[in-house]
Amino acid sequence: MAECSAEGRGSAEDGSTIGADLREFAHRWAVPGEFAAYVDRLRSQALEDSPRPDGHVPSTTLWWIQDDDYLGCLAIRHRLTPHLREIGGHIGYSVRRRGHATAMLRAALPVANQLDIESALVTCDVDNVASRKVIESNGGVFEDQRSGKARFWVPTA
Repeated sequence: MAECSAEGRGSAEDGSTIGADLREFAHRWAVPGEFAAYVDRLRSQALEDSPRPDGHVPSTTLWWIQDDDYLGCLAIRHRLTPHLREIGGHIGYSVRRRGHATAMLRAALPVANQLDIESALVTCDVDNVASRKVIESNGGVFEDQRSGKARFWVPTA
């Protein structure tokens, strides 16, 4: 996470999950107990009855790790709100090292299937060719463009 901060992540303009986590928790992560509490909070977000901000749904967070390197994360949202149906989708991912996004999304699909998501909505910026290729290589079928996002349905089974 220090690397993410050094890259400028976590600013007020960073609307990503990592950005929000950096703003809220980064100053406490060096303390082992505080980092464990952060992980517990992430894990609790998968539970239906956990407190969460208005408009947020239960979500499962997966980290992509290789040896001691954090390579990225995925958020699998258990259901769609009108906003997520328009822009965010079921699965969002953030990749720190190139070449891992396709495998990350592929690994997330069976987890989504276990959450009874038969076809996951995955979106990307209309001009993000690399992300579009990741989605399509995982079976994503283009539906349409809305609000600057290309929307794809990806089978989870």
